[in-house]
Amino acid sequence: MKKLFLKNMMPAAVIALAVGGAFATTSMQSAPKEKALKWGNFPNATGGCSNEQIECIETPGAFCQVDDNSPIAYDLDTNCVQPLYKQNP
Repeated sequence: MKKLFLKNMMPAAVIALAVGGAFATTSMQSAPKEKALKWGNFPNATGGCSNEQIECIETPGAFCQVDDNSPIAYDLDTNCVQPLYKQNP
């Protein structure tokens, strides 16, 4: 009796495990990706970058600023030519 029960239930258990694994991997693939933070610098009077920094991202959106009246933060790697953007909260 035990062998018959085991023989009949084993395929059902394997199928349930496979279906559960498929759903688990699908939900992991659709997880939102983190956007890489980049340090933004503010331009200075000599046309270069200042030492002041703020966390920004490279994905286009609203410009990266401390507040509405502050200058736009730029990428230090491009010698303060490429503007950076705000990260969404």
